[in-house]
This record gives sequence, structure tokens and C-alpha cells, in this order.
Amino acid sequence: MILEPLPLTPDHDIPAPILTEVTALYASNRAFQALSGDFPDPDDIRPEQVAAALADELANPDVEVLLARSEGRLAGIAITLAHHPDPSDPDPWIGLLMVDAGLHGQGLGRRLATLVEDRLRDAGRAAARLAVLDNNPKALAFWTTLGYHPIDRRTDLQLGRPCTVLRKELTTPAE
Repeated sequence: MILEPLPLTPDHDIPAPILTEVTALYASNRAFQALSGDFPDPDDIRPEQVAAALADELANPDVEVLLARSEGRLAGIAITLAHHPDPSDPDPWIGLLMVDAGLHGQGLGRRLATLVEDRLRDAGRAAARLAVLDNNPKALAFWTTLGYHPIDRRTDLQLGRPCTVLRKELTTPAE
């Protein structure tokens, strides 16, 4: 799996072929979209909606959108936040990690999470945080299996949804 930053045109737009791929990835995860409420209709996610959502993310200079490719196709996406708005929170955040639903069960989510953690570790970060929606026990099980531990409960900053905040120390892997 290869992890690369989302490419943008000189006008800071997402190139049309990539936007088509990312839209298909978001749409493939209908169950998550229904839980999250990020899009008005989880059965009709449109490129302009995905472009607007990603533009909102990228408006923050601390956000990085990363595309994961496997065997030449877009397999997943991760969005990280280098600095949380709360100055007392020292850790970077994983805001989104999503694998194409057609590829679930192949270990790609675990691989993508590891690549994101490696990237944060390489940047000198000692831990990572994320929030899991309380209505998504499958995601909570995924992240706890990867070594993330609940540290707080709060509502998310965007839509006020109840979440569990998890944290993981990014120790150096054994050589």
C-alpha cells in the first residue's frame, strides 16, 4: 500500500479523476455515511459534496488528506490533524480513516492505520488521538484492537455527536 498526500491543481482544486475515485470510496461506505450524517443522503453522495467536505478540511493548514493506493487503485483515505484546537491537547488526531467497502476484511484498514501512525511517528509525534462516534461499535472495536484506549467522552466539534476519544502511544516498533 502506498500513502500519498491528496494532489491539488494550481487552483487548489481536486483533479476530476481523483475526485471521482474519492467520491466512489465515500459512497462505498454507505453504512458509515448513514451513521455519521456527514452527507445529506448516504445513498446519493455527489462529487461536489465530497469536494466541499475536503475543501473544508483543507482550509485548516494543520490538516493533511492522504490517499492510500493498493494494486493501482484507491483503497482508502485518511485525514489527519497535526494540532487540535484545544491548546492543552498535544497530540495529532486521525480525523478519518476509511477503506473502500469492497475491500473490507483484507487487512487494509489495519495497514492504512499503521502507515498513518508511522507518518506521525516520523514527524516526531509521541501519540495519536481520534474520536469514534458512540453509534459505531464496529469502529470502536477496530481501534481498540490496534491499541487505542478510551480517555474521554465528548461531543465532536463539527456536528455535536457523542463520541469516545481514544489515544495510543506511538512507540518505536521493535527492530
